[in-house]
Amino acid sequence: MELGNYEQPVVMREEAKRRRRRMKPHSPASNLSSVELISIEFILPTSNKQVQETMLLEIAGNCTVEQMKAQIWMRAIEMSQTTDFYHKFPPDQFILQYQKKGQWYEIYDKHQVIQTLDCILYWKVLEKKVGKISVIQKQKPAQAVQEFQTQLNDLIGYDVTDVSNVHDDELEFTRRRLVTPRMIEVACRDPKLYSMHPWITSKPLPEYVLKKITNNNIFIIIHRGTTSQKIKVSIDDTPDMILQSFFTKMAKKKSLMDIPEDHSELDFVLRVCGRDEYITGETPIKDFHWIRQCLKNGEEIHLVLDDPPDPKEDEVQKEEWPLVDDCTGVTGYHEQLTIDGKDHERVFTISLWDCNRKFRVKIVGIDIPVLPRNTELTVFVEANIQHGQQLLSQRRTISKPFTEEVLWNTWVEFDIKIKDLPKGALLNLQIYCGKAQALSTKVNLQSHDSPNSDSKCKTQLLYYVNILLIDHRSLLRSGEYVLHMWKISGKGEEQGSINADKLTSATNPDKENSMAISIVLDKYCHPIALPKHRITSDPQGDRTRAEMPNQLRKQLEAIIDTDPLNPLTPEDKELLWHFRYESIKHPKAYPKLLSSVKWGQQEIVAKTYQLLAKREAWDHSSLDVGLTMQLLDCNFSDENVRAMAVQKLESLEDDDVLHYLLQLVQAVKFEPYHDSALARFLLKRGLRVSTSKLNNIK
Repeated sequence: MELGNYEQPVVMREEAKRRRRRMKPHSPASNLSSVELISIEFILPTSNKQVQETMLLEIAGNCTVEQMKAQIWMRAIEMSQTTDFYHKFPPDQFILQYQKKGQWYEIYDKHQVIQTLDCILYWKVLEKKVGKISVIQKQKPAQAVQEFQTQLNDLIGYDVTDVSNVHDDELEFTRRRLVTPRMIEVACRDPKLYSMHPWITSKPLPEYVLKKITNNNIFIIIHRGTTSQKIKVSIDDTPDMILQSFFTKMAKKKSLMDIPEDHSELDFVLRVCGRDEYITGETPIKDFHWIRQCLKNGEEIHLVLDDPPDPKEDEVQKEEWPLVDDCTGVTGYHEQLTIDGKDHERVFTISLWDCNRKFRVKIVGIDIPVLPRNTELTVFVEANIQHGQQLLSQRRTISKPFTEEVLWNTWVEFDIKIKDLPKGALLNLQIYCGKAQALSTKVNLQSHDSPNSDSKCKTQLLYYVNILLIDHRSLLRSGEYVLHMWKISGKGEEQGSINADKLTSATNPDKENSMAISIVLDKYCHPIALPKHRITSDPQGDRTRAEMPNQLRKQLEAIIDTDPLNPLTPEDKELLWHFRYESIKHPKAYPKLLSSVKWGQQEIVAKTYQLLAKREAWDHSSLDVGLTMQLLDCNFSDENVRAMAVQKLESLEDDDVLHYLLQLVQAVKFEPYHDSALARFLLKRGLRVSTSKLNNIK
């Protein structure tokens, strides 16, 4: 995007202005050829709840949900018999819902483009010429929901509904999106099995444990009240077989075990003595963790003949929220969003890839409640654009005396174009201070590696804060922000020791005692959306895959075999990328190959996605958890890369997930957005594992 006036916050592309002068006069025929019109019948609320009105509108496919709501309200005020009702209540007090396969879904994201809505795609599949959307007034949360939210806030430690410390509604947005996968997982699980979730493994019994077993048989002691019975069973017997054998043996002795005569093995389960852990199901008894632990330690196996737990105790509270589909927050393809060839009056959202100007940010100033003791300090702001640990661009302001309020009011322009900003890119702002005489004040907006920068002056990092440049809706951020910064603790802090923790986009909730920095991002006449990538074939791929010289092949293999802790040289990365179609054949090369990608170049990112479409070697390889976890560390912020790693983890059994749970939960903090493949994976697995198992693990 080119600026007409560089200091104006509202940006209009000069190219767009020239294009508008070349456009043909506005006509309905030209609109139909460039914009899809969608026929929707809206079922409207009225002041009389017994009466409903309907309205048929032709909605432009590239307008947003918010704009569609505004059209509904304008038409309702003009045509409805109860216009006072629509004057009284604004559109944001109403929600839009549609029905799909007997389930109601809410059109939740007001910024979403109409043609990307799931209901539109659903109607096209059904070949419906006119879809139906209900306009429903929002209801206040029920008392039970408010109480549950209070309990949740107490458990987490802060009010998750308080948006004063965040830049947007991403947290609530994510909670709404995760309701659907949560509901699906809960609906699919067996209530009876879940209430007695067995802790089992599919790994072979270790040889040293097998040596402790005689003739493949073991003894177990079954308790019922104050009576117990010792029986011999095969390690290949299932709990159901053991119960059947036990009841056959005790057929005439039920009264001794306090078992009612009319009860059979189907009315009981086996539970571990002193634990809320059940030995049940069709799994051989040798595969239960508790049994293996007893055999390993040479301990007797004590089980209780118990009544099965009531599955109703584990019923999940039904959400009052309507469901939202997985298309919520999804943008269209570049062809749908581009302004090229479109009538400017029908442009509602602009593709990020149409923005050719360089990205910039205005550093207004900083404010600190308590000044440092040393009054002879100067301060400057270092602004970085980074993706994971990869620095895409860096600039800094001039140094100024460190006072209670320091003002720059200057635009900092980066050497990266807006169209090249990847999803997950952070604007990292850092406050450095140093002695007045040691800092250069003549260089304005100098690059970090500029020859003019004074490498001899000692500076100390004091504060930092991040903001995601592309939000959770895939929209470019704009407008004014006051960000409360995090303080760097310690003296002479090593930069590498805090790199991972510095990736958070949360701001400091302690507003009264924290440094605040004020910035301005360019405002635009329309929302700027990052398009979805359309995977196409790489025409250069086949040529790149030509036979490699033996010397280069050996060099590539040596790079792939390098220890992950050894950093790659620029030459290594260049070689990996040049022979990427050869590297992708080796699963071990994936972390190194993907760390060689220049994520600040949109064309390179597109080629990376083309490459990952041919990852058969990765998909068909055996799971190496250590290798997969490398793709979930702080070096990778791309959601497709991280989703690829999570997809590999899907083959893990629940028991193995528990073994790696600490590392997986730690990896969540490296996710740029709350709604991620990893968060969904952990949510899904958490809903499968009963709380009794988690308590036993503790």
